[in-house]
Amino acid sequence: MRIINSAIDFPSVFEDGRFDLEKWDKYMDKWLPDAKELCRSDMKDCLQAGCSWEEDYLPVLQAVFTDREKREEAVRAFCAVSEHLDEKITQAFGKTVDADLVLYIGLCNGAGWVTKIRDRITVLLGIEKIMELGWCDPDNMTGLIVHELGHVFQAQYGSLSCSGNSTAEKFLWQLFTEGVAMVFEQETVGDAAYFHQDRDGWKAWCEQHFEEIKNAFYHDLNTMTPETQRYFGDWVRFEGRGDVGYYLGARFVRCLLSKDRFENVIGYSIETVQEGFESFMRGDLR
Repeated sequence: MRIINSAIDFPSVFEDGRFDLEKWDKYMDKWLPDAKELCRSDMKDCLQAGCSWEEDYLPVLQAVFTDREKREEAVRAFCAVSEHLDEKITQAFGKTVDADLVLYIGLCNGAGWVTKIRDRITVLLGIEKIMELGWCDPDNMTGLIVHELGHVFQAQYGSLSCSGNSTAEKFLWQLFTEGVAMVFEQETVGDAAYFHQDRDGWKAWCEQHFEEIKNAFYHDLNTMTPETQRYFGDWVRFEGRGDVGYYLGARFVRCLLSKDRFENVIGYSIETVQEGFESFMRGDLR
């Protein structure tokens, strides 16, 4: 894995304290020339969809220059999480991911973006969105970086694509793959009880309501849609709590691991995942 930290050149994209698109082009040519058009195309699509350069883009980009304290906090967290990350992953799983991890200014394309650049899996981390979302501390940075690398690990050494066609199969597969990524996080940081989402009693609440979450997800499987699901993402709520699907997914995968090895589990088919989930629901797997 290659770590690319372009923070030293963040000031170069500003002219007298104001973000300058031409200077950003030069910065990208130096650090990520093959990602430049990707970012510009995404920006163009957003502007055509109704976003405003002056109102939606510039304030977020300007904060990279004006909020030095938050910027430096985010850079420190990136360095802390990425330091020796290859070794930590290898120690936990016997091998690491073949990917590039890049901290950059990315025209508000997202805090984290997994894509291919020159046929290499690349995890792009946009400093401006990280700052806007307040994900500048090590826990949030771990969730942003290591969780995405968990998906990359499954894609490279197992199976990340779902062969099922029904909505229920797709949501069950999401529960499974998010659970794999959560376990990947836990094993990488060396703490099987770790959840980067654990704030304001989140984990304790999930533990207390585990059976309720599990049964509700099972009940909802055949009817939920991307618009109505209440398990994945901190913008949706299950009984007032966000991200409960990640907790449930981790518990599910941990149960699968009680019977099989991680390197086998990440290669499961949807049919095997369904069988495991039925056992999980019956309480056969603990």
